[in-house]
Amino acid sequence: MTFMEFLKAADNIAWGVPMLCLIMGTGILLTIRLKGLQLRKLGLALKYMVKNEEDGEGEVSSFGALCTAMSATVGTGNIVGVASAILAGGPGALFWMLLAACLGMATKYSEGLLAVKYRTIDADGHALGGPFYYIEKGMGSRWKWLAKLFAFFGVGAGLLGIGTITQVNGVANAVKNFADPDNSHIAFTIGGNSYSWAIVIAAVVVAVATALVVIGGIQRIASVSTIIVPFMIVTYVVICIAILINNAAEIPAAVVSIFEGAFGLRAAAGGAMGAIFIAMQKGVARGVFSNEAGLGSAPIAAAAAQTKEPARQGLVSMTGTFMDTIVVCMMTGLTILVTGSNTVKGLEGAAVTANAFGVGLPWNSQVGSFILMLCLAFFAFTTILGWDYYSERCLEYLAGGKKKGVLTCYRWLYILAVLIGPFLTVEAVWTIADIFNGFMAIPNLIALVALSGVVAAETKSYFDRLGKEPRLK
Repeated sequence: MTFMEFLKAADNIAWGVPMLCLIMGTGILLTIRLKGLQLRKLGLALKYMVKNEEDGEGEVSSFGALCTAMSATVGTGNIVGVASAILAGGPGALFWMLLAACLGMATKYSEGLLAVKYRTIDADGHALGGPFYYIEKGMGSRWKWLAKLFAFFGVGAGLLGIGTITQVNGVANAVKNFADPDNSHIAFTIGGNSYSWAIVIAAVVVAVATALVVIGGIQRIASVSTIIVPFMIVTYVVICIAILINNAAEIPAAVVSIFEGAFGLRAAAGGAMGAIFIAMQKGVARGVFSNEAGLGSAPIAAAAAQTKEPARQGLVSMTGTFMDTIVVCMMTGLTILVTGSNTVKGLEGAAVTANAFGVGLPWNSQVGSFILMLCLAFFAFTTILGWDYYSERCLEYLAGGKKKGVLTCYRWLYILAVLIGPFLTVEAVWTIADIFNGFMAIPNLIALVALSGVVAAETKSYFDRLGKEPRLK
């Protein structure tokens, strides 16, 4: 068995039928117990998203915590991941990605609520919380092994998967596709693979920029994220809308292809179920990779929010999934479909979306590719920052009191992983990321199911008080 075959086997275990059932089932359970809160209270959640509490405990503002979480979620998954899902699972993958996001909003709400409810705040104001604490405190100390398992996979996901390698790999390839598409300026060759100077320069620049920010901790990460995240999301969505307007005649056919692919309507009778499963698997997996609902990462940032109300922060947290998948990912998917970029042979990853931006806008294709390169660079950079914070908090939980030296060493390893990320193959990189995501999600999803009653009770208590105490608004 080759290394790639081993990775694919592990990926099939991590994202097989049991995992799909667990993720979707958890979302359905929480949606029922919360009575569709993610739809009923979306307006209130969007209001809270930009309105911070004035007297809450925590390290950063509620909006800063959301931007830190969104800095980690809005990344290459929104560009590269969506393209990969469509190529592997067909247009129907977008339907399952959207459905998973709708259910995932209830999941993300629950994660944010539990993170604040069970967090710890030191005398110096340092906040630490997330799945490891709501597993240990909410489920009981006998489940501490499950909390440590989550933290272990969280460190691995940050260092070797979603946090570093996938992000910088996407940036470097986007830079290469724009600056050196013919791979004519070779820096060196390893194992028969040649690497352009564009990739080398991109790797060094991103690694240096990462080092300048992550050394400053959560405050610096949050301050950078609150500036970059809103700007980059608005810019990206505006560009996508421009592409859709320019290709408006193709939108109906694109929508039809999404529904046909989701339910295997174009497949032969014997292959319909297989087509549906592949579309579902790729859509849910890439959707979770992008919005991280159920993964357990976002509540680590939510725990640092300056708030007294767990349910309030839960509402703010769920807006991250709405913005990430229902808005940004669907925009990416539609631009790919209306431009036909998913049917161009030889394209993969960022190149698919780059082609959509190149041919979808009414000007020179290089302009579109350049815009996408900038968007991808900002998306990926903020994700790298957010996941450094996540994985550091996981490591802090594992290390206990011996955290200072361990965290310093880890930060430099993290920066090194960013530096070498572009020199690994796209397929292997994304497969490794999927594996870590899957095994990281399992302990968190178990905890969400076990504590769903706590979430429902806390939610009822909050909204009962909200109606009686105007100050909470």
